[in-house]
Amino acid sequence: GLFVTDYFTRTPRKLSPFRSFASIELFHFHIPEDTVIAVWNLITFKEQGGTFGDQCPDRSITVYFRSGAPSVINPLHTHFPRDTAVPGSFALTLTWTLPNRTTGVFNVTSPLPGDWFLAAHLPKDEGKISVKGLYEECQYLFQPQLIVQRLVNIAVLYPGHVTEQNMAPHNRSCLYKVFVPSYTSRVLVEVLRCRGAEGCPLWLRVRAKAPPLHNSTTLDCREHTPCQLAQDLPFWQHWYYVLVEKHPGVPGTVSFQVTVQLTDCSRPSLARPPFLPSSASMNMPHSFGSAGGLALGDSPPPTSPNDTKHPVSIPVTSHTGERCWPVRPTLRNELDTFSVHFYIFFGPNVSVPPDRPAVFVINLLPVLDSGGVLNLELRLNVSSLCGENVTVFGCLNHEVPLTSSDNTSVTCETESLAGFLLSVNATASLSRLRIPYPQTGSWYLSLRSLCATEHGFEPCTNVTAEVYLRAYLSPCINDCGIYGQCKLLRTNNYLYAACECKAGWNGWGCTDNAEAFSYGFQLLSTLLLCLSNVMFVPPVAIAVRSHYLLEAAVYIFTMFFSTFYHACDQPGIVVFCIMEYDVLQFCDFLGSLMSVWVTVIAMARLQPIVKQASVLYLLGAMLLSMALQMDRHGLWNLLGPSLFALGIMAVAWTARTIRRRHCYPPTWKRWAFYLCPGALIAAAAVLLYAFVETEENYFYIHSIWHLLIAGSVGFLLPPRAKPSRRLGPLPRRKGCGYQLCVNEQEELGLVDPAVASINSICTS
Repeated sequence: GLFVTDYFTRTPRKLSPFRSFASIELFHFHIPEDTVIAVWNLITFKEQGGTFGDQCPDRSITVYFRSGAPSVINPLHTHFPRDTAVPGSFALTLTWTLPNRTTGVFNVTSPLPGDWFLAAHLPKDEGKISVKGLYEECQYLFQPQLIVQRLVNIAVLYPGHVTEQNMAPHNRSCLYKVFVPSYTSRVLVEVLRCRGAEGCPLWLRVRAKAPPLHNSTTLDCREHTPCQLAQDLPFWQHWYYVLVEKHPGVPGTVSFQVTVQLTDCSRPSLARPPFLPSSASMNMPHSFGSAGGLALGDSPPPTSPNDTKHPVSIPVTSHTGERCWPVRPTLRNELDTFSVHFYIFFGPNVSVPPDRPAVFVINLLPVLDSGGVLNLELRLNVSSLCGENVTVFGCLNHEVPLTSSDNTSVTCETESLAGFLLSVNATASLSRLRIPYPQTGSWYLSLRSLCATEHGFEPCTNVTAEVYLRAYLSPCINDCGIYGQCKLLRTNNYLYAACECKAGWNGWGCTDNAEAFSYGFQLLSTLLLCLSNVMFVPPVAIAVRSHYLLEAAVYIFTMFFSTFYHACDQPGIVVFCIMEYDVLQFCDFLGSLMSVWVTVIAMARLQPIVKQASVLYLLGAMLLSMALQMDRHGLWNLLGPSLFALGIMAVAWTARTIRRRHCYPPTWKRWAFYLCPGALIAAAAVLLYAFVETEENYFYIHSIWHLLIAGSVGFLLPPRAKPSRRLGPLPRRKGCGYQLCVNEQEELGLVDPAVASINSICTS
């Protein structure tokens, strides 16, 4: 056949160490129909400071692949919440072949069409808290590229018609496809009138949604006569691909006929009539996808010598399990993103009769609904059992309801169909099922009631069970509980939700407490971070005693907001917020930097040099507010104003040293007992903050940071300035001048100016 190659690529993204699904990078691809091979080219490279990161360490990169929905991954091997079904996915680990670049290739033969998702992440690290901009960190960038090769003009088989084919010696196989509409219980493919060199040297393979593989359902026509391959419970509203493959080493031309028979389960004794406007043709797409596509109501296309179609009469045997029951739809009510409720008409209480199942369909929209969690809840009304030992089984299957010929079977899976089982009875009247990141399309829930006996389960008689059914779509499992936060994430135009856990809790729903912080530990960490700010009380007392009232006010501001910011910033349940978190964080950062600013300006003693030294305090407040608004965690936005204040202090001290011709501060005791210890304590605090602090030791390292910074302020704050004894009262200037008369009592605001006596003080 004719192949067409398509190429897709995505923008490189920076990978992060895995902590939860919220830290992974997700890539969305779409594979077209009739694709025979898909090749992912996985490109990974390192960067450091805008250049190639040759010196960066090699860190393994894990990539996950899944069709239909994002992968549900668990690299930390945590526990999933109860009643959670974990769909499978394929994982691939990339290793480095070059110092700064590596490439991996992942091939998928005959991939399923539709949405494919790739998830990539780095291994979990030690959780070091790095200061932004302190050094150039290593970045690991990941870029997937997809190359697909698809067939065009695949021959379409029409149910009930025969297609004749002559396979030339140089051809190895012939590929066909047939569309299976809803309410089809059986697909029967048969090879007729096979003539070759050695009997019928053909293999017959059938697969849903994509061309068959070597492990697909296969039948050797040489060993089976007639050569018939049946598929029970086929997927509704999908293409089925039929591959007729010649045995290797067979010379000459092989001629055969292929026909497909679809059984309508709403009429189990009749075959699907060809080209009639019944339920089959009404569910068929307008274009079959071939060169001469057949529209609804049209007659079959004209025949050709090698590909002939004409009606054929095939006997149909009535199978016991081919009868299907009416499917009750559900009403979709969208409340918010990934917040959808599916209401049952005349529900939510459902009656399950003893002689037939109750079938419901839940339709999940493509792309829109696969990023949440599908929740099902069954609750049995025990009073409706009339004392019988009844168990209601529910089977949730994707794209086709499970109808078993065995009335006592309690399984929800077949060789080609996977499903999820729920059960409720008098002792366990509640059952739940959660499916994170469900595949989109139609999900069918079949409810059956069976009675337990000594010999197992048997059909009940004259007992109609009543079940409360609830189906809904939620962003996360139980909203991630009290130790997690449900985050809505986006990759390009695709939305998905994931939990971000805290306080040592892990898992898909933040329910794994293997490494969780105890309540006592949370209380201790909160008290340490909050009470360590009491160390600012001595600097406040020193500032008030030295008449540094502005500095004392700033220290009080810092102590107050740092205490309540850390009380609100805790990851666990020991949390107390007096304001919004963002306001507390801004005030805490501003108070910390203003404390440094006013302390350094006070150490400069600018009042004798600059008459309006208070302008610098106002300038510092404005500059620091601007820097914090730009980037609250940026290094130079925070370090710049501090270095500017240190520069002002250095200039002031240098000016005094030159003017006095003596080192300033002049006494060695000031250097030995105050300045040097204070500078060392402040340097130790900065080193702890920048290089030692991690997520695990944050609560006590940051508390030590509070103690050291507050202690350094007590050492560095200068003593109160002594009044100069050499300055006496200025002599009264004589001669030409003017006099300014001021009413003393009016200036002091002691009496009413209208009744005040004129006692003036005249100065010149």
